[in-house]
Amino acid sequence: MSGGVIRHLPARTDSQFMSSLDKAVRHSVPKPSALVLNYPANPTAVVADRDFYREVVAFAKKHELIVLSDLAYAEIYFDGEPPPSILEIPGAMDISVEFTTLSKTYAMPGWRVGFAVGNERLIHALTRVKSYLDYGAFTPIQVAAVAALNGPQDCVDQIRTLYRERRDVLIRGLASAGWDVPSPDGSMFAWAPIPARFAGLGSVEFSKLLLARAKVAVSPGLGFGEHGEGYVRIALVENTHRLRQAVRNIRAFLQAGSNQLEPELEATQ
Repeated sequence: MSGGVIRHLPARTDSQFMSSLDKAVRHSVPKPSALVLNYPANPTAVVADRDFYREVVAFAKKHELIVLSDLAYAEIYFDGEPPPSILEIPGAMDISVEFTTLSKTYAMPGWRVGFAVGNERLIHALTRVKSYLDYGAFTPIQVAAVAALNGPQDCVDQIRTLYRERRDVLIRGLASAGWDVPSPDGSMFAWAPIPARFAGLGSVEFSKLLLARAKVAVSPGLGFGEHGEGYVRIALVENTHRLRQAVRNIRAFLQAGSNQLEPELEATQ
């Protein structure tokens, strides 16, 4: 909206990310003004710890960057303690705004209800922008959101358990089919490296092949930026029965061996 230019970085939480970030800041003209983070990450399902956020806050202060933290999947985690907020880090409030949504935590996708917390000056700027774009969600949706936040939180545990079960069914099933995919620690996605014999196709062609041969739809990694090439994103949005069905289809596809579309399929593309 304001003419900004986006530069993609690999969604990691190790020294390589900080090195990439440092290089991006030093070699971008004009200097970047904001850093957008998303952990647990969509699409990679990578999670961040407090040490990572401490490094980010220190770096952002040094280079006068605003940090925009997307915490949409904070309640969808499977192992260990809940993912931290960047605002837990001393000094983060000076430079950060954190966003979250009711869509994932309370299964309210499409209702477009969320909230932002953080630096007062930045929140004020956001309020001014939104006052020109929209001025209030449909009242029953707002009432439902209040009920979700103030009511019993058992549903959050149930949703988390549901996604954990789906994750386990998918990852175990793909492993038995010969496709080793890292088990995600959070989010509602699995970030799957393309099997070696299909790697030359790239993520878009492999996704098309998987759709045509296995009747399974995945998102090509390239759609999330250049660093996503070589991967596909699998969403845990179907029930376990459908996931098992998808795994069976993928197993048959992998055992078939061909990495080419049938001529008649290619003609329809």
